[in-house]
Amino acid sequence: MKQLSTAIALSAAALCSGALADTGKLLLTGGVSSIDGAAGGGLTPWATIGTNATEGEMGVSAHVSRATVTDYQLSTMGVAFAFNDRVEVSLARQDFNASPVTALNGLGFAVQDGQRIKMDVLGLKVKVAGDAVLNSDSWMPQVAVGVEQKTVDAGSITPVLDFLGAKTSGTDFYVSATKLFLANSLLVNGTLRYTSANQNGLVGFGSKDPGTNNASWVPEISVAYLLSKNIAIGAEYRAKPNNLRAFGMANGLGEGLQEDAWKDVFVAWAPNKHSSITLAYLDLGRILPGVTSSRNQSGYYLSAQFAF
Repeated sequence: MKQLSTAIALSAAALCSGALADTGKLLLTGGVSSIDGAAGGGLTPWATIGTNATEGEMGVSAHVSRATVTDYQLSTMGVAFAFNDRVEVSLARQDFNASPVTALNGLGFAVQDGQRIKMDVLGLKVKVAGDAVLNSDSWMPQVAVGVEQKTVDAGSITPVLDFLGAKTSGTDFYVSATKLFLANSLLVNGTLRYTSANQNGLVGFGSKDPGTNNASWVPEISVAYLLSKNIAIGAEYRAKPNNLRAFGMANGLGEGLQEDAWKDVFVAWAPNKHSSITLAYLDLGRILPGVTSSRNQSGYYLSAQFAF
């Protein structure tokens, strides 16, 4: 994981040198950086290929973000590389403050105070059909397929994942379709994700019986409206597989391992073609309600992206 952080830092430095794509796309039509590193909304990838690179160019982007909700905080940083406006490779590091999980120490665990969960995400996305801008006057969407390899370092929480039967690595596959109605300043994206991740992977992957250990398809939806050429507002919905619920019910935890869908409303501002800032209100439902008194996890998300 130290090597990944170094790679992200070096890539960000290379980005600042500026010897990359200089033509660029229409502002905000490529999306921003998701928490997993791929271009799209904050919570979900789109079929668009990130950075400012168009056909025949190479581009790079870097982002940092912070999400703060009722009981938890998540910081992310990452870089993405784009080739020929068709292939995108992304790297992201997530740092999750899991302090409330010390409540499990009453069950015999030894979670350290202030324990953080760190997850590395290596992503690959390939555009396979359509073009969001060039096909904006037809019903043909841009379509892309992607894969995200996730590896978790849970520290002193690892014995909890072992108890749940959750693995510390997993692979998500997804297909996204993005339709830009340029004349109406409207973008709609639908993503289907094949995943076994619990809380996006921060609580591992899969579950012991009678929980769900196999991956399943879950939907993700984004809608964005361009108020002007450099300001967009929108909303996202990301369904979750809820693998651990049955295991919790069978082991006397009630709804203590319930996982809810994630939702947000956002505003994104691009002051120029090389930068954007996204602010969102988050509603993440219950995250491990057994250790947070079933409180709804709502709050804000702030992200900055630089792209060439």
